[in-house]
Amino acid sequence: MQPTISIITVVYNGENLIQGTIESILNQTYDKIEYIIIDGASSDETLKIIQSYDKIDIVISEPDQGLYDAMNKGLKKASGDYVLFMNCGDHLFDKYTIENVFKNNDDMDIYYGDVMMVNDARTHLGLRSEITPHQLPEQLNWKSLQRGMVVSHQAFIVKKEITTSYILNNLCADIDWVIIALQKAKKIKHTHLVIASFLIGGTSRKYHQQSLKDRFSILKKHYGFIPNIMNHIIIVTRAFFRKIVRKNKMNY
Repeated sequence: MQPTISIITVVYNGENLIQGTIESILNQTYDKIEYIIIDGASSDETLKIIQSYDKIDIVISEPDQGLYDAMNKGLKKASGDYVLFMNCGDHLFDKYTIENVFKNNDDMDIYYGDVMMVNDARTHLGLRSEITPHQLPEQLNWKSLQRGMVVSHQAFIVKKEITTSYILNNLCADIDWVIIALQKAKKIKHTHLVIASFLIGGTSRKYHQQSLKDRFSILKKHYGFIPNIMNHIIIVTRAFFRKIVRKNKMNY
């Protein structure tokens, strides 16, 4: 039997973006999808747009304590065999995406792939693994994240039974969540698919300095203080040289 996947969307005041996200999920050719939307009591037209669709399985609209609190609410409601977060502004890549992920019905603990980075106009900017330092490993495991988030959250499908709650008050709680899932997983599959289109920006970019501190804290917890220091030297050096390369390209 084909598994059921719970796809969870978290949104707050996303009236300009939510429709595209919803339709990318409702238009999937795969039948066994449970769709959950957690709205943080939006004050714009977001909830009205959500309520105009009758095929959304669960809608919750109430105040929350931020992104990861809302994501935890979605996890608690999820009843599928697998979970995937596709938050407001992000889309499943095409209508066959979920069907292609599960076409072999091989009962993996985790399925992962790449994402296409897009701007506000939904213009394709390139695959995340090509235009960022985060190369997608052929064989992903929990040690793969020592130098950052090498797999996008929007391209990371996890068996529900190995998920945990997100920690709160940390902008990089998704890294912690992914590492823990990978530690628990026994069967992990690289789908070699583009699973989502990812809208650049987001909370971590708006609060960049705090996100760097939060990432350091999480990586230290999982990999130790000294290895984390060494890895961050590499991260900083890598970022420095990429900045120089980008500057030189702009000058040409």
